[in-house]
Amino acid sequence: MLSWMYPWVFLLWPLPWLVRWLFPPVKTVVTTVKVPFGRRLQEANASTSAGSVDTWGWPRWLVAVSVWTLMLAATARPQWILPPIQKELPVRDLLLLVDLSGSMQQEDFVNAAGKKVDRLSAVKEVLGEFLMRRKGDRVGLVVFGDAAYLQAPFSTDLELSRKLLDECQVGMAGPRTALGDAIGLGVHLFDDSDAPAKTMIALTDGNDTKSRVPPVEAARVAKQRDIKIYTVAIGDPTTVGEDKLDEQALRDVASATGGDYFFAADRKNLESIYDKLDQIEVRKVRTVSHKPRVDVYFAAVAVVLLILLIDRLVRAMAAARQTALKHDAPKIRVDAMTGKLEVTR
Repeated sequence: MLSWMYPWVFLLWPLPWLVRWLFPPVKTVVTTVKVPFGRRLQEANASTSAGSVDTWGWPRWLVAVSVWTLMLAATARPQWILPPIQKELPVRDLLLLVDLSGSMQQEDFVNAAGKKVDRLSAVKEVLGEFLMRRKGDRVGLVVFGDAAYLQAPFSTDLELSRKLLDECQVGMAGPRTALGDAIGLGVHLFDDSDAPAKTMIALTDGNDTKSRVPPVEAARVAKQRDIKIYTVAIGDPTTVGEDKLDEQALRDVASATGGDYFFAADRKNLESIYDKLDQIEVRKVRTVSHKPRVDVYFAAVAVVLLILLIDRLVRAMAAARQTALKHDAPKIRVDAMTGKLEVTR
């Protein structure tokens, strides 16, 4: 399909005629000599110049109009729009719930290098590997402490989700844990999702101290909305006090929705979460990346050059023919005594 980048340029089409109308050519008066044999001289001259070329006949006007129109067309930047490039991507919608409460500062997790780190660092380590293996999926990020907040909406830009997670700090959402409220926010976010399977993954120590709705009750609401929750426990089960790891609560939340419970320190067991996520039903999303455009102004310029070349060739041939006719034309002489015209060759 042909489109024009600057179609308003065609409004300039009547400009040459408008200029000619506003500024007509100046008429000049030529002084002539009257002679009694003027009529015969005119008739003889007409017979010898029959092969002359009309400088501005209709062919020349046609050339001028064509060239002007084509130059305007080239200036308007014509573009040929190619069929849109479309591709279908299999997509799953996954919502990550990340605990930023004060208990996530507890250093009771051993990372892959065998070094003790705080629980939030463990979350970032686990999610770093997780996001690398979720290419093509849409991932959203919710962080929670005293309340739950949407950190990143559903997007296939996993690098953005990872960067936003790396910027999170313990306590930035409040010191206490509101896992139940985070699940409730996740349920609300999935209202706008048309995914055939809705999945939440909660990475927390499970020690809920702030929620207005208990996590298990919120999980039952999620079950009614066909949302499955996988829980990943972060921390040391032997820790006691307010910072203890509440494995049972996380098991109950996962069980209430038909999901599974995983312990982040058991890396071999954690691998199975990827297999389960790969079994989730996918939906194909058709995306139009762009509509390619190809500039074709050069075609109009090429036609202009061809017309001018042909016009110049025709004029050169006509001029040569006219020159030849002048050489072969009879000479007209006026006898000064008798006033008669004499035609000689």
